Amino acid sequence: MFLEKTLGFNPLKMKMRTEIIAGATTFLTMSYILAVNPAILSTTGMDKAALFTATALASAISTLLLAFMAKLPFAQAPSMGLNAFFAFTLCQAMGFSWQQALAAMLIEGIIFILITFFNVREMILDSIPVNLRYAISAGIGMFIAFIGLKNAGIIVSNPDTFVSLGKFTSTSVLGIIAILLSGVLMARKVKGALFYGIIIATIIGIPMGVTVIPKGWFPISAPGSVAPIFCQFDFSHFFNFNMVLVIFSLLIINIFDTIGTLVGLAEKTGIVGKDGSIPRVKQAMMSDAIGTTCGALLGSSTITTYIESASGIAEGGRSGLTAFVTGILFILALLLSPIFLLIPSAATSGALVLVGVLMLDSVKKMELGDVSEAFPAFITMITMVLCYSIADGICLGILSYVIIKICTARFKQLNVMLYVLAVLFLLKFIFG
Repeated sequence: MFLEKTLGFNPLKMKMRTEIIAGATTFLTMSYILAVNPAILSTTGMDKAALFTATALASAISTLLLAFMAKLPFAQAPSMGLNAFFAFTLCQAMGFSWQQALAAMLIEGIIFILITFFNVREMILDSIPVNLRYAISAGIGMFIAFIGLKNAGIIVSNPDTFVSLGKFTSTSVLGIIAILLSGVLMARKVKGALFYGIIIATIIGIPMGVTVIPKGWFPISAPGSVAPIFCQFDFSHFFNFNMVLVIFSLLIINIFDTIGTLVGLAEKTGIVGKDGSIPRVKQAMMSDAIGTTCGALLGSSTITTYIESASGIAEGGRSGLTAFVTGILFILALLLSPIFLLIPSAATSGALVLVGVLMLDSVKKMELGDVSEAFPAFITMITMVLCYSIADGICLGILSYVIIKICTARFKQLNVMLYVLAVLFLLKFIFG
């Protein structure tokens, strides 16, 4: 069958309706990137309309690549952490122009393609201990839930306690409604629970004033041209030592962001082998690498696999058809952006929190009786949330794993790659 060969859709085990709803759910859960990415990157002086088009195109290209190459139900888009790194660290703090920052993104993408082709990323993935893989999955679940609570204003920053419970505003109340609604629908085993939760919460948000319909609103609009930011590279600082550190930092963050997300999502799809292997993981990583390079050409920041893909997986998405639907919706968003931009972040909080609940079941598979295993796993999970970074959580988890195994003379439980990674992480934290 054509769909099985191209997208891995098996009609004997999968339902097309389920895959379509899963793809739509993933898109709705991550569609905030269409508004947020242009808002962040435009602070560097880049054209906002061009950034919207570049964000949609880069997300569509990379997600469709993943659908056909890896046949997995995952979606890709510009990384939320790395777009902030691009705007606020590279351009504002370090003084690079956005053209120079884009050049760094391009070089990173090309290096990504090379190290993926030569299986370096796969070697890194294979070196991660099984217990840490379960911790990564559970940690990502808690991280996703935290993002949902933060986006709804249920959890807010506090100068005295860092975070605290937010006030009851229209936005936070809508977020609470979305979470409870999604929970009830899922508990009642409603197919498409997270998808319907987002749609219903968006509609409820209209009389509450959270879902804002602008005056003269029309559902269709022409996309802006990418010409102002397309291939606008400046390589004048390429051999600068600071630029070398920047590219190294980008590589470390993106490698482990993607690896962590792939491990976490693969656990939920049930495709992980007994030996911890993930089918077609190299193709998934290659689509990410090519997507990053295409994103830089279009004028966007680094592409990564999105943890919000877990919302589509929770709806039953199991093949590349889910990713294909998500990719097509990113293309449609170019013309229907007014519709997709209506969805408030509070309306998606229910999907994110429920995904966190579902991913927490990885904890029961972890070895917690041995402190040398439990301690690094705990560090991985808690620092993902507290550092607001999947990559930092994995780095600190692996570092603590290597240190505690060395200090307890359990050298046989370590491999060469773990030693190499530990040294690289130390260098990153010292010089990064």
